[in-house]
Amino acid sequence: MPILKAEKLTKTYGLGEIKVHALKAADLSIEKGEFAAIMGPSGSGKSTLLHLLGGLDTPTSGKIILQKKEISKLNDKQLTLTRRENIGFIFQFFNLLPTLTAEENIALPLVIAGKHQKSYQERLDMLINLVGLEKRRRHLPDELSGGEQQRVAIARAFITEPAIVLADEPTGNLDSKTGRGILKLLKQSAKELNYTVIMVTHDPVAASYADRVIFLRDGAIFKKITLGGEDDTAVIIANLKELEA
Repeated sequence: MPILKAEKLTKTYGLGEIKVHALKAADLSIEKGEFAAIMGPSGSGKSTLLHLLGGLDTPTSGKIILQKKEISKLNDKQLTLTRRENIGFIFQFFNLLPTLTAEENIALPLVIAGKHQKSYQERLDMLINLVGLEKRRRHLPDELSGGEQQRVAIARAFITEPAIVLADEPTGNLDSKTGRGILKLLKQSAKELNYTVIMVTHDPVAASYADRVIFLRDGAIFKKITLGGEDDTAVIIANLKELEA
């Protein structure tokens, strides 16, 4: 049973003759523990799809089913609770609070949810060790490198034990070496914790860390490919060329 499904997912902006079909009847199925990448040209619907799957936007039509619950039918209050408890987010620009330490930023979703520190301290320590921030846990964001800040963001996304983690260009603001380290960490974290990660990226190297790549064109799913060969990056590049032909 997939952990996440989208059925005929459609998003249209505008009214009357001035309409933009950002997403067109997309069908998608994501298994638990899968690391999936979403790729496509600018304007192909990548961010729209990610925002819909994460409950940050509502579809014009179609269904989104997360853990057997149709979240596309939830009201604002129910959707907020679902996002807080079941969906982790990793963004390009980290979105850390500057006055909180690394460990305070990681724990923030649980603090907002009213959890007592004793109930999550062990998990917090485990995640800090997993992302390699044992010696940086009490540093403020401006005392951390870009890669370290993204490690904080990854741990924060995992702290609530979410059903899925959505990453929007997580290495887009990092140099290539640091970015590769973050991708290795993201893949390792997903596998060790058995989490489901869906990542939007424009970078074939970044996408090569995924188990599967979903290509979008003009708001529609163009192709899905499974990775695991000797040169996944070359395969992805070839498919991108076909996509843009």
